[in-house]
Amino acid sequence: MKFFIDTANLDQIKEAQDLGILDGVTTNPSLMAKEGITGKQNILDHYKKICNIVDGDVSAEVIATDYKGMVNEGKELSSLHKQIVVKVPMIKEGIKATRYFSNNGIRTNVTLVFSAGQALLAAKAGANYVSPFIGRLDDISTDGLGLISEIRLIYDNYGFTTEILAASIRHTMHIIDCSKIGADVITAPLKSILGLLKHPLTDIGLENFLKDYKKGN
Repeated sequence: MKFFIDTANLDQIKEAQDLGILDGVTTNPSLMAKEGITGKQNILDHYKKICNIVDGDVSAEVIATDYKGMVNEGKELSSLHKQIVVKVPMIKEGIKATRYFSNNGIRTNVTLVFSAGQALLAAKAGANYVSPFIGRLDDISTDGLGLISEIRLIYDNYGFTTEILAASIRHTMHIIDCSKIGADVITAPLKSILGLLKHPLTDIGLENFLKDYKKGN
């Protein structure tokens, strides 16, 4: 399973990259704004900075909601760097734009997916990634992990190569559960990824090893 970090914070991206397990980055206008990155040129420059840190794919989101606007933005974003994947919203015009991008060699990540039907349309349109938001489904008492399972079954049934990118990860167990049910990718905050390192028995065991070592020296 691929690990993406969901942030626009360069320090966090560097930390995840240095850990040696990072496969890519996802971000969006809200995450950019959180880091104080506003204005078109500043955002474009920030995407370049991210691409210069990581080795894998970097999802860059279009702002337009009309077909022509998405196509124009997607072309500009994809020209920034070879690692850019154009992030397109799951709407009618977004599906049309995804097909255009697919036909023209521009990679896409269809985002804001909340149903198996939406994921099926994204795959049919040629999306490289589809991003079901499992945490937001959990927030409204709906089974986000169940959606991942449904999409996995559908994609396996028909041999779709679209990768399932589990988004809106809320905690470390989401990562574990997604790995069990076959998500191709997770994108999560750094805190959730680092949570995989933690176990009290590891801490206790290491403490005991060090105590025993010091006794003999």
